[in-house]
Amino acid sequence: MLLNMFGFLNLSFIDLLDILMVAAILFVIFRWIRGSSAMNIFIAIIFLLIIRVVAVALNMKMMSVLMSTVLDVGVIALIVIFQPEIRRFLNNFGHNARIEKGRNFILEKILNRKSSNMGNEAINEIAEACREMSEQKTGALIVIRHHDSIEEIISTGDVIDAVVSKRLIMNIFFKNSPLHDGAMIIDNDRIISARCTLPITSRADIPASYGMRHKAAIGLSETCDADIIVVSEQTGRISFVHENNVTNVKSTNVLKLLIGGTEEEDNK
Repeated sequence: MLLNMFGFLNLSFIDLLDILMVAAILFVIFRWIRGSSAMNIFIAIIFLLIIRVVAVALNMKMMSVLMSTVLDVGVIALIVIFQPEIRRFLNNFGHNARIEKGRNFILEKILNRKSSNMGNEAINEIAEACREMSEQKTGALIVIRHHDSIEEIISTGDVIDAVVSKRLIMNIFFKNSPLHDGAMIIDNDRIISARCTLPITSRADIPASYGMRHKAAIGLSETCDADIIVVSEQTGRISFVHENNVTNVKSTNVLKLLIGGTEEEDNK
């Protein structure tokens, strides 16, 4: 059964379903870019699409060709301009769509992904190093890898490949050390690399008290499932970042639980 709407559009059930699906996609995009500089561009694109739909429906050939050309070129330009944002969105989509932990054995094998399991000794060494660096107000940025690959991040730093130890961590982040500026990557019980560069978040709602280390930690957590520990050089405060959430750590025992994933599981 056909429904006559607006006098010139004939909508069937499939057409209505098509409209609902497009509306859902636009809603997801709106939530993704809300509050960012891309919002005005997104509104302009929607406006141009509406003009094109009306022009096609009214059989305005020149206007239809003009709008089609503008939109085709505009899509290519948007991909170039917003490449980092698109990449972050696809990373988040793939991460959120992954099968729940404990049920993804086959998928992990196919993608050649290995889970990072850290022993209690390594956890204790990291926590004690963070405690002393906090007392001394030594800035630190430590990334603990889990399932997602961060090879691109690792390649930006210097290879260490050493057993996790409190003294080594503190020596690397010592203010006069050539490796102190950047992030340390830990995988299983080994320090893989240091002086690594992390992506900076583009979020506008970051508290003013957070420095570049916090913004870098949040930026990485937006793209993968790694845990990031931040020790503030100004205040000595320890923060634990996971999946875009920042937790202020008040004791060494809490930090150990967070690194081991115990407190996170208890909260679920």
